[in-house]
Amino acid sequence: MLPVVETDAQWDAVVPDESVMRPGAEELCARLGFAGARLTRFPEGTQPVYAVGGAQVLKLFPKASASDAVTETRVLEHLRGRLPVPTPSVTASGAYVNGWRYVLMSRLPGTGLAALWERLPAVDRERITTEAGETLAALHALDPEPLADVLGPRSCFQSPVCPPCPGTPARCVVVSRRRSASTPSSALRSHAPDPARPALRADDATLKTLPGDWGTFLDRRRSAAVEQQRARGLPAALLERIPDFLDSVALPRSPRRTLLHTEFMREHFLLDPEGRRLSGLFDFEPAMIGDRAYDLVAVGLFLTRGDPGLLRRFLSAYGESFEPAVLLAYTLLHVYSDLPWYLREVPVPAGADLPAIAEVWFGTG
Repeated sequence: MLPVVETDAQWDAVVPDESVMRPGAEELCARLGFAGARLTRFPEGTQPVYAVGGAQVLKLFPKASASDAVTETRVLEHLRGRLPVPTPSVTASGAYVNGWRYVLMSRLPGTGLAALWERLPAVDRERITTEAGETLAALHALDPEPLADVLGPRSCFQSPVCPPCPGTPARCVVVSRRRSASTPSSALRSHAPDPARPALRADDATLKTLPGDWGTFLDRRRSAAVEQQRARGLPAALLERIPDFLDSVALPRSPRRTLLHTEFMREHFLLDPEGRRLSGLFDFEPAMIGDRAYDLVAVGLFLTRGDPGLLRRFLSAYGESFEPAVLLAYTLLHVYSDLPWYLREVPVPAGADLPAIAEVWFGTG
């Protein structure tokens, strides 16, 4: 049985400790009809995740992030069979004990794209990029309204660097916790100083899922943008330019409502090593509804990674282009934004200002 996890201290004491986690996972698997199945914990990921035998994956969500289990379940059920690339099928989901929730899903075939990327020939990288662009277009073409009761813009962090939350949100849960430096996480979710692990979700942060409109989301994110980057260690020369840069970019306050993955990157794709085709897309717990351009932040930073030719190919397959300044504005306003980390991951020329950074990360040559 798993203990309550509501605080960082409880997370640090429980989640990394297999002597605590494994018995709970085994007991839950027995309840679900998989008694005696071999459990193998995946080393990466925000939440504790286990392979159950060879065909299932069990993803566990402590009370602090229980709403993410509902999000993942609903989105996966909505997507089943509707994208060019397979997504997991939900086998079972629900409440466990002490506030924990779970999603038991089918295991997708293939090997992580991020691990294979550097070994792939250019022609394969180009084909995969095209497949990814077509997949995002298909995702964005789906009607998000059946998910509107569980998805909304994720508002700004309620942390010491952010303003207090106005009003009373419909739902308020802690959904992001600290990961150890040895555990790779989603590229957009963590800003650990260890350069070996990918990053964008912030540590020690409380996110709020609001049913509010996109314009309110942008206002809240903008009010926190400078201080969030200051807390990450962005140099003053760039910090002082953020307000004027955001003033110069017109972002839609009422865009077409679109289902967003929010972390559409190599780390969340699987590849068939033989056919070298995408064989899976996963990790929908941070999904939300918003402007489709918001999803291109992860694409430019962690899929095409500043390669203008690959981004051009991706956008051609997607069917629409975006101004680099718009995508950098969304980078600055992203809930998990950490510009210093991105500058280390995708370097720019020394002394580059924000428009120049936008061209390096999101330009197409």
